[in-house]
Amino acid sequence: MNWTEVVITTNTNGIEPITGLLLNLGITGVQIENPEDFNEFLEGTQTYWDYVDESLMHLKEGDTRMIVYIPENVQGAEMLTALKQSLSELEGDFGSLEISMKGVCEEDWENNWKKFFKPFDIGEKLHIKPTWEKAENTGDRKILEIDPGSSFGTGTHETTKLCLEAVEKIIRDGDEVLDLGCGSGILSIGAYLLGAKDLTLVDIDLNSVRVAKENLAQNNIPEDVIFAHCGNIISDGELKDKIAVKQYDIVMANIVADVLKAMSPHFPDFVKADGTLIISGIISERCREVVDVVTANGFYVVEEYEEGDWSCVVLKKVAA
Repeated sequence: MNWTEVVITTNTNGIEPITGLLLNLGITGVQIENPEDFNEFLEGTQTYWDYVDESLMHLKEGDTRMIVYIPENVQGAEMLTALKQSLSELEGDFGSLEISMKGVCEEDWENNWKKFFKPFDIGEKLHIKPTWEKAENTGDRKILEIDPGSSFGTGTHETTKLCLEAVEKIIRDGDEVLDLGCGSGILSIGAYLLGAKDLTLVDIDLNSVRVAKENLAQNNIPEDVIFAHCGNIISDGELKDKIAVKQYDIVMANIVADVLKAMSPHFPDFVKADGTLIISGIISERCREVVDVVTANGFYVVEEYEEGDWSCVVLKKVAA
């Protein structure tokens, strides 16, 4: 397998939150080059510090760099997209938060991984295929076409698969669905193909909303059943009120643990009394922590699913 070196430019303040963010995404190995740490070492070494290898002297000044390695495949593409999205949501003085990839331009890398993205089945009813591939031998399965572009959601990531499998088990014809953190729109498309009558999509990233709408159109979903919004329902009260003008049969949130925890107080405003909440994007070691916060806000667990290092949880609203 080929790996790509990804460099995140930040400052000393960014080390802790970005490390946590990387762990949330399942990226556990990170190399940190921090000028402050290196200068402390030089100042604390009383003799012969000028004999330090010259290749390290660039660490004396400049930005902090956090270096990770991601596989050059579909999973790596999902990781990189989720990483960009998560960095865009960080609030605070953490430097530029620019991402660069060593030895390859971003456009070439994003095209290269596509050769690994092939059609596949999810659950009992869906067949996922990239827009550039032909559908063959799909039987009675609904064909879901997707071009993630620079948005998260090809269907190959464990969290996306788990969400779609959960939706298949619980959805009823005519359900109204809310997709929080819609990414490529794949969960909404799957929900519509499985019986939903209207779809409300929200993402903090304007490009993701654009890509999602393009993917919905690619799957011939009528415009009059699509309600797409860009913004943050946690901090934007006006947007939250607009979304909560009605409640939904199914609310899906495939995001990361910390965002799910922050959203938890808002979930009850979105879910119907007999509705279902599906949360995922949770690395399994943090599942209990997230579930405890969500259940404290008026929900109980119906089912939990796990694949690889990832968890998906289906919850119902506690009766008033």
